[in-house]
Amino acid sequence: MIRDLIRILGPQHRKPVRAFLFWAIAYGVLQGAAVSFLVPITRALFESDYPSALRWIAAMAVVVLACAVAHYVQAMKGFGVALTALRTMHLRIGDHLVTLPLGWFGPETVATTSQMASKGTLSVGGAAAHLLTPVITGIASPAAIVAAVLIFDWRLAIALLLAVPVIAAASRCAAVMISKGDELAHDAAIVATNRVLEYARCQPVLRAFGRTSGTYAPLDDAIESQRMAGRKGMAYSIFGMVVSGFAIQLCFSMLISFGAYLAVGGSLDAVTLIALLGLIARFIQPINEVGEFAGALRMARNEIGRMTAVLDKAPLLDSEQPADILEPGRVDFDDVHFGYTDTPVVNGLTFGVPARSMTAIVGPSGSGKTTVTRLIARFWDIDNGSVKVGGVDVRDHTTEQLMSQIAVVFQDVYLFDDTLRANILVGREHATDDEVAEVARLAGVDEIVARLPAGWDTRVGEGGTALSGGERQRISIARALIKKAPIVLLDEATAALDPQNEQFVQQSIGHLAQTSTVIVIAHKLTTVVAADQIIVLGSNGTIVEQGTHHSLLAQGGRYQDFWNSRTNAGGWKLSSS
Repeated sequence: MIRDLIRILGPQHRKPVRAFLFWAIAYGVLQGAAVSFLVPITRALFESDYPSALRWIAAMAVVVLACAVAHYVQAMKGFGVALTALRTMHLRIGDHLVTLPLGWFGPETVATTSQMASKGTLSVGGAAAHLLTPVITGIASPAAIVAAVLIFDWRLAIALLLAVPVIAAASRCAAVMISKGDELAHDAAIVATNRVLEYARCQPVLRAFGRTSGTYAPLDDAIESQRMAGRKGMAYSIFGMVVSGFAIQLCFSMLISFGAYLAVGGSLDAVTLIALLGLIARFIQPINEVGEFAGALRMARNEIGRMTAVLDKAPLLDSEQPADILEPGRVDFDDVHFGYTDTPVVNGLTFGVPARSMTAIVGPSGSGKTTVTRLIARFWDIDNGSVKVGGVDVRDHTTEQLMSQIAVVFQDVYLFDDTLRANILVGREHATDDEVAEVARLAGVDEIVARLPAGWDTRVGEGGTALSGGERQRISIARALIKKAPIVLLDEATAALDPQNEQFVQQSIGHLAQTSTVIVIAHKLTTVVAADQIIVLGSNGTIVEQGTHHSLLAQGGRYQDFWNSRTNAGGWKLSSS
């Protein structure tokens, strides 16, 4: 655990952690040494050797004073480590998260990270402040007592050593049981958290289908599973604590019995036995505390393990220096292979997109259309081949350099809980008011601003819930416009839009095509026809056709089937029976 804690805090904090460990061990040893003076003091008092008793008491006072100093120093250093942990863990985890592939972030990983950043960091910080010291001293103090008993009676010392593995095994059993319960509760909490968020976000859908009362089965099942996991966890914890407590009390009873046996046999005097029994009690007490804290420490260790698991995720390797852009705005795929798991998604894609041209990618669901745009933005690293942006492999760009060349407009737009202006300025933070007004006009955002009472200062709510889907898409287009990136990726930006919103988005795409390279995934005929190049993907992630609209229609292949199906669908109309 200490090794993992140092890893989370970073190598620059290794020295303070080691200093804390040194003083905590010293505190434990001095505790055991101070108690050990009871044996010679008791002997001297029973023998009426008061000068010797005073000397032993004076020596004990010196050790107690040193113990008090060690206690203060280790406490201060322990709180220092805890504060460093609380301050550093968020930064360490955050700094690493920004280096991970964007594809790593999903509902499950986000929920896990949320739990880790809140509950996990507090648990680890609390362990550093309140748990490490009693556990360390609970090991160091009995070790010092065993050494002292060895001086006074080697037989009792051996008996103490024989008790250690029994107590350690019981404590380990307790820790494992408590850890198992904690894992069950943690996994159930993540599922329940996801269901609560889902229930909150999906209220429009639930209410639209009359689910305004009663229960929501997935949420109820998740909460019930969490309750059952909590009960199981509690049962595991109780069982572990019972096993640990029984083993400790059994060993204590056996040690007292063995000491009495030695005294009755005459090989150990009664005075020494009484003093040694005091040491045995002091030997058992900190070990018992270790057993009590072991469960909480194991849970903290689990949290540290989850953090190190995130830190172990391989980051995207970033180039140390920005590359020289050879062909600004150009995109090239050369024999690209990629799969999210063992199943390939794209197979041997090879195509080029000239600068300041428009390319449309069409194909059935699951053919890898969205994956193509994700690979251009390096959300994932490919398995084989190369993806080039500006004539340079995306892996040779720095992250900042690559993203400065690309603007992405997703189908599912996310807006921050801020003003309309602030959400557009996400594209380029230092854009002027005139530039914001111009892109708003081009994307049709000015019409939204004009009818809202607070205008540009209107807050859009978390995720942009105060706006319609089409309005959110317009703001997303405005972001892309204001960024002025050489390459714009549009992932079905016109899907499910009403005619008015689609008109604004189509106008914006036309404006983008005049100044940038546009790669669009689209099903709308108006978007596809306007493209300089159309790439048709097959269900196995390969290019089956490529060319202009007219040349592909002349081939009479997959694209013609796509065109005919869309044309026929566009001719549908409702009529009275």
